[in-house]
Amino acid sequence: MKYSGIGGQAVMEGVMMKNGEKYAIAVRKPDQEIVVELGEYNGIVQNTKIRNLPILRGVLSFIEALTLGMRTLTFSASFFEEEPQKEKKKSAKRKEDAAMGGTVVVSIVLAIAIFMVLPYYISVLFQPLIPSWTLMAVLEGVIRLAIFIAYVAFISLMPDIKRVYMYHGAEHKCISCIEHGLDLTTENVRKSSKQHKRCGTSFLLFVMLVSIVFFLFIRVDNGVLRLLLRLVLIPVIAGISYEFIRLAGRSDNALVNFLSRPGMLLQKLTTREPDDEMIEVAIASVEAVFDWRSYVEEIRREGLNDVSGSD
Repeated sequence: MKYSGIGGQAVMEGVMMKNGEKYAIAVRKPDQEIVVELGEYNGIVQNTKIRNLPILRGVLSFIEALTLGMRTLTFSASFFEEEPQKEKKKSAKRKEDAAMGGTVVVSIVLAIAIFMVLPYYISVLFQPLIPSWTLMAVLEGVIRLAIFIAYVAFISLMPDIKRVYMYHGAEHKCISCIEHGLDLTTENVRKSSKQHKRCGTSFLLFVMLVSIVFFLFIRVDNGVLRLLLRLVLIPVIAGISYEFIRLAGRSDNALVNFLSRPGMLLQKLTTREPDDEMIEVAIASVEAVFDWRSYVEEIRREGLNDVSGSD
């Protein structure tokens, strides 16, 4: 397997693929036409030295993924709105762009509240029964994991989310297909894996696991200070988690593959098998930003192609 550098995201009835600063959103409209929108996203920090700093680049990538994700979701949703709503949105484009930044901030705050703050306060209820700092930290981590997995499992039951997860599977399958040296055809994509080591699901799970290790060392009596230290460490935890996911996408090391397994297993909830029409949309998105033919040819010259990407 060879690292391609492309990544993506499932959107409403479509797939966004990103290669460097270029991205493409392919959406199947209600009339079955596939529309592809091309764009560039330079990120929130343009200085390459700053952007490439370990740990910090993970924090920036997370925020940028949320920002671009909101933008692409809004674009894909626009094809499924009533005409009066479309006209209203066009006239309020500037306000919408400004509101998008606020939505990203609110999303981050809610995620921190649900997956970081709430587990802490639930674990505090058990403090009279558990005098050990270590056991308390482990309990908090277990509660955090339980909430996260329950949330993922719950939303996977929603019909609209099921279709998004099918497009998520199509996105992964396309990347797996070309990274294993196969031509990007519907048939090859269909037999490729819908799990991928660089998935955002794996990143979030790794954040949960790394937080357990970090919080083991926060041993202060003041409850408010304990919570504050947890919040301060979130960017560091996210940065470290990103570094691992980044390494996993570039390595076939046995240990890295072993550590990637929990995230790959969790992806069974966040990816579904796509139909051929969904695969066609994902292929259109890839082809808009990535020369897969030259890439696959290079893999073949180097003798790296295989079909181990199959489920």
